[in-house]
Amino acid sequence: MEDAFIRHIELLGYEKRFFPSQHYVYMFLVKWNDLSEKLVYRRFTEIYEFHKALKEMFPIESGDINVENRIIPHLPAPKWFDGQRSTQNRQGTLTEYCYTLVNLPHKISRCQHVVNFFKVRPDDMSPVTDSQIRKPEVFLLPKDSKKNLTDITGPIVLQTYRAIADYEKSSTSEMALKAGDMVDVVEKSESGWWFCQLKNKRGWVPAAYLEPMDGPDESEEQEPNYAGELYTVQKSYTAAEEDELTLKEGDTIEVIHKLLDGWWVIRKDEITGYYPSMYLQKAGKDNNSMKTEMRNWSAPPRRSTIRNAKSIHKQGRKQISQETYRRNSKKYIQSRRNMKGNLQNKANVITETNEQEENKAKAQPAIPPRPSKDLIMNRCTESTRRKIL
Repeated sequence: MEDAFIRHIELLGYEKRFFPSQHYVYMFLVKWNDLSEKLVYRRFTEIYEFHKALKEMFPIESGDINVENRIIPHLPAPKWFDGQRSTQNRQGTLTEYCYTLVNLPHKISRCQHVVNFFKVRPDDMSPVTDSQIRKPEVFLLPKDSKKNLTDITGPIVLQTYRAIADYEKSSTSEMALKAGDMVDVVEKSESGWWFCQLKNKRGWVPAAYLEPMDGPDESEEQEPNYAGELYTVQKSYTAAEEDELTLKEGDTIEVIHKLLDGWWVIRKDEITGYYPSMYLQKAGKDNNSMKTEMRNWSAPPRRSTIRNAKSIHKQGRKQISQETYRRNSKKYIQSRRNMKGNLQNKANVITETNEQEENKAKAQPAIPPRPSKDLIMNRCTESTRRKIL
């Protein structure tokens, strides 16, 4: 059996805890070679001790013998007192450190010291808490700052959602829910699986089982794009509901509406329907590793298939019927087909009108006929008649 090693380490943010005393821990999402993803918590003092031991194990790569040979990244020592500001400001450094660490030669990045440090501990699954102390405060690293490490704005408070029905997990990476449970969402994936935490439990939950607390409509959801966006099917799927589509790997489709529950409205030719977003990839992008991972994934359930789903709101979320999708999509297709014809007709009408106006301008005015003597005598005044006679 292949030894375990880490594929990726992502810093999600940090947590402010109040037991046994106030302190801060960083949250890392560790992705392993078996495609599992684990959330671990580490204090910066622990990370620094790990870093020092790593340097001692590899003196050449740490630059102790020759500075020019150093490939192990630098890490500043902890301060005498680490407050929230220093914890927050250190996130960019830690993100760079983890990225460099995983991409070091295998003898370092896959050594037992690295593997053991990022393995899940009992306190990662069930942190020591006190019911009399308020629960930890979570601050997420903004998405944009992960792309630009020098631009870290500030803490982001986790959103709270409520479960609309019971959910039984089917794998160790998921989390079971009871109707009415209040969960904090750590990460929202386009696949429709959200990483949540509930007290001491953490795991992936289908977004369809969750409902926002502030209103029935999800403000983050995009508006439909009836023009369509080209995507390629990465995994075949057979429709289980009437409003879903059956597609084969390699098919090219157009995405009309990206929904947060992981079921997107797509168009194949002139037929529209729902399809799992996790089986789609934007056209023109190659990602062979994605196909391998998806073999172990299952599409999240849709809200329409959840039994005994009870909304906490008087009115449900804003829904768009498939007929509306089809009508608007056909209208868009028809408008595209007629666009060139309409432009051509309009150009012909303008040309014809201009020619008529030009011809009118060139035509000479008609000269009226000279009136006869009898007509003049009948219509003229008495004074004129005397002059003529």
